Amino acid sequence: MPVLYLSHGAPPLADDAVWTGQLASWSAGLPRPSSILMVSAHWEEAPLSIGATRPVPLVYDFWGFERKYYQVRYDAPGAPDLAADLRALVPGLHQDEERGLDHGAYVPLVEMYPAADIPVLQMSMPTLEPERLFELGRRLAPLRDQGVLIVGSGFTTHNLRELRPGADAPPPAWSAEFDEWTDRAVLAGDVDALLDFQAKAPAARIAHPRSEHFAPLFVALGAHAGGSGGSSPQGVQGAYVGGSGGSSPQGVQGAHAGEAGERRAVIDGYWHGLAKRSFQLS
Repeated sequence: MPVLYLSHGAPPLADDAVWTGQLASWSAGLPRPSSILMVSAHWEEAPLSIGATRPVPLVYDFWGFERKYYQVRYDAPGAPDLAADLRALVPGLHQDEERGLDHGAYVPLVEMYPAADIPVLQMSMPTLEPERLFELGRRLAPLRDQGVLIVGSGFTTHNLRELRPGADAPPPAWSAEFDEWTDRAVLAGDVDALLDFQAKAPAARIAHPRSEHFAPLFVALGAHAGGSGGSSPQGVQGAYVGGSGGSSPQGVQGAHAGEAGERRAVIDGYWHGLAKRSFQLS
């Protein structure tokens, strides 16, 4: 099963016919998942946690929008079997049976799988450290062989203070430069550069004043790289469940760049000047 990193937009995404059409077309070309594991920019929690495995209300984690955006429903079935598989891969997982899908999860799913008939589970990010999220993704890689669609949901550039009026507004130079750099790095499999994006990418601090919307990409990259080679820093408990301790693995680029599989940008362009580039890693 491929791994996705997508730019999830905001609740008004549902009013953008081009973007919703792109998401629907993308999912139509994918194998049907047995279940979906969502890693959203909008859930940071340590220890590493998973959400409800039964239908519960959505998390409307935004303010100041029209009432209709708070009436959206996405009644996908829970994924208790996926939760059990995750516990086997990452012992010590915390579970919050009251937490539903936040907008980073359900906004794209409404467009990609509108029937809401595929079990969905959301997982938190226990840290924003790129190397640890990459290693967490590697631990998740066996799920792909079980038909699980792993989705990192963020935004390729995300600086809300720099939003431009009009969805079709041309991007500022910093957004375009960061977007183009990210595209080149992902397509080249330059994992080392991506994990060190704050030092390597142009305008990184402007494109991501805080890195939570870029961070899901690291989980996706790890899941794409798979679990072969290398070792986890301080083991699973220290690196993932606790979200602390240990040093980053050396030579990530040497260990993983160029591994078999296709990498491609499926969606590109800009929304209010922010890059909505999204990737499929096969």
